[in-house]
Amino acid sequence: MDLIKENENILLVWDSSFDLENSDIDAEALKSKYDATIKFENVLRLNISSYKDSTFTLIILKVKECLDIPLLATLLKLLKPSGRFAVTPHNNPNDLIESLKLAGFVNISTTENDVVAEKPKYEVGSAAKLSFGKKETSTNKAANVWKLTDEDNDLINENDLLDEIDKVKPDPTNLKVCGTTGKRKACKDCSCGLAEELAVEGSSPGKKDLAKSSCGSCYLGDAFRCATCPYLGMPAFKPGEKVQLLQNFDDL
Repeated sequence: MDLIKENENILLVWDSSFDLENSDIDAEALKSKYDATIKFENVLRLNISSYKDSTFTLIILKVKECLDIPLLATLLKLLKPSGRFAVTPHNNPNDLIESLKLAGFVNISTTENDVVAEKPKYEVGSAAKLSFGKKETSTNKAANVWKLTDEDNDLINENDLLDEIDKVKPDPTNLKVCGTTGKRKACKDCSCGLAEELAVEGSSPGKKDLAKSSCGSCYLGDAFRCATCPYLGMPAFKPGEKVQLLQNFDDL
């Protein structure tokens, strides 16, 4: 058999379709010629056998049926890494090749009569640590990317970014301007409350309560009032009603 090499540990798996007694496989001849060890196992007894994983370097399958993925996966475990597997397909070899791939075999090839596959060079379930190519020795350059040296430490004084005019506190009354005019002057259709604010500023204290609403909803309460509403903070009231707050809150 061309598949056999020196010092092979071989497992032949057979079923009733294979005539074991009249086969051309001579265990004694193989042992004498290749210094090989060969064991025979019926496929029906494979799951209850005492073989340990990664035992055989070559498995020869002489089975007509039961070429399913669970059987192939069991045979894969019995093979050593880089061990070989050979089977003679009785049906479409493409279906067998697909099953071998799903079971985990690699380097699948076909000969005149057989389909030959290999177990990967690693053990099933093995793991390896990835180094990601770190070549740093004493200093980790990645950690020092943002480290500044004395030569690079040329920072701008934040106080130099401000002019004297920037340090002057603005007058709160001049902060709000009209979005249309760009000045502290209400436009014709003012709806932001600037017109009311300017009206309050220009009126006497006695006339502050007479300020008119541009939206007409100020009497409904703070939920309907803008940020500069002259009635902000006052309770809801009826239109035209004068609002007065109690001076003594002890009874509330």
